Amino acid sequence: MSISDRIEVLDENRRAAFWTSVFVCMLGSIMSSFAIFVWLNSDPTRLLQPEIPGYDGLPSGAASLANKANLQGVFVSFDGIAPEIEGHWPSFRGPNFDNIVTNSPQLASKWGSNGPEILWKVEIGGGYAAPSVFNNVVYLMDYNEDERKDVLRAFALADGTELWRRSYKVMIKRNHGMSRTIPAVTKDFIVTIGPKCHVVCLDTETGNYKWGLDLQSDYATKEPLWYAAQCPLIVDETVILAPCGEDVLMMGVDCNSGEILWTTPNESEWDMSHSSIMPMTILGKKMYVYAALGGVVAVSAEPEDVGTIMWEVPWVAKVVSPSPVQSSDSEILMTAGYGTGNMMLKINETTGTYSVDVVYSQAPGEGLSCEQQTPIFSNDLFYGIIPKDGGSLKMQFVAYNTDGTLKWSSGSDNRFGLGPFLLADDKFYILDDHGVLTMLQSSDSEYIQLGQAQVLDGHDPWGPMALAGSRMFLRDMDHLICVELGAS
Repeated sequence: MSISDRIEVLDENRRAAFWTSVFVCMLGSIMSSFAIFVWLNSDPTRLLQPEIPGYDGLPSGAASLANKANLQGVFVSFDGIAPEIEGHWPSFRGPNFDNIVTNSPQLASKWGSNGPEILWKVEIGGGYAAPSVFNNVVYLMDYNEDERKDVLRAFALADGTELWRRSYKVMIKRNHGMSRTIPAVTKDFIVTIGPKCHVVCLDTETGNYKWGLDLQSDYATKEPLWYAAQCPLIVDETVILAPCGEDVLMMGVDCNSGEILWTTPNESEWDMSHSSIMPMTILGKKMYVYAALGGVVAVSAEPEDVGTIMWEVPWVAKVVSPSPVQSSDSEILMTAGYGTGNMMLKINETTGTYSVDVVYSQAPGEGLSCEQQTPIFSNDLFYGIIPKDGGSLKMQFVAYNTDGTLKWSSGSDNRFGLGPFLLADDKFYILDDHGVLTMLQSSDSEYIQLGQAQVLDGHDPWGPMALAGSRMFLRDMDHLICVELGAS
């Protein structure tokens, strides 16, 4: 081999070595990036960071200092902005978990041609999450598609000014919207559940991060169809959750520390539904009642045996969104859509042992069923909206007796889709699929319409309502609005 040939071979070897080293470096970089991606997505709450509108794009150190200073400043300036408005809506279904406001101010019994006044309107991410309201602040669990973040946003009740937000990275693809849950708020704690079952606890006064859980990673929770819709429940200083994982059906977590205080075994292997845990007192005993995918369970809420299963009953339902509704000291109604119907339960107790009788079970079209919203029980009647598979009553607002018989309906000319409804000042408020708000006189005998107005223009306005004082909060896929309903 000539010298020139040897030089050419040497050059080829060098080039091969060079490109091999480049390939190895690129592969290492890709693997490192993948490892970081897996680590972040295994628990994105690790990097939960504060964000204040107006401070995007600052260097990390400057942003950190600005956020810290302005979190304190926001709460100071908020005291000067927000008037004292009576009323709280601290969690799913309100202060008493029944979607009934018992101490609201007098609300208007009629509206002018323009309808009730819309005080403010803000743009939000797509979904059905509804706000909670506490101490003149409106809290909303949201999702930012551009930045791929779950976001807890805080707005001033007075004018909708965004006060602060906290977020963490999580990848979510639009699936009939994103966020579906309502924060639980007390004077000390805010607890949220994200679409991918991430639980976060913050300090209410400062917005500081306290702790987080990834229910899918930590408890093998199966993410529900269309993402998580279970709303957290805070009792005293304990948040009650239903992971429905491999081992844990329900559990209590200390809000201060994140310590798991008690767990309930998931021996029936039920899965998480879109329903939420309801606190009830049944036959004199405090219980947490939950409708999982597979059945309905009651867990003791008493200190001496907290977390113990008191009773359970199987229930086959494809999708369960409405929560359990108590109608007496010992009776609970369950409803669901998608061809399920309802089930009325009678709880019995003998020397500390509980049993359950199914009083009746009705298919869609035979009795009350609700697809998304939870029925309201008032005046010894169940009120709700019949789903599309409910026969001639489909999408009508109805009132049913506790024995499962129809008392009255809104009629074929008054259909409301899947929208939310609420009872306040002896008036029902119903939002239909087209953003029309209807006001009814509360009645145990007939449908009495008092007013109707177009308040939203977007699609799928299915998020539950909230009411603080005389201010109602409604949403569609794109906007959250604050509506004044006061008599003055």
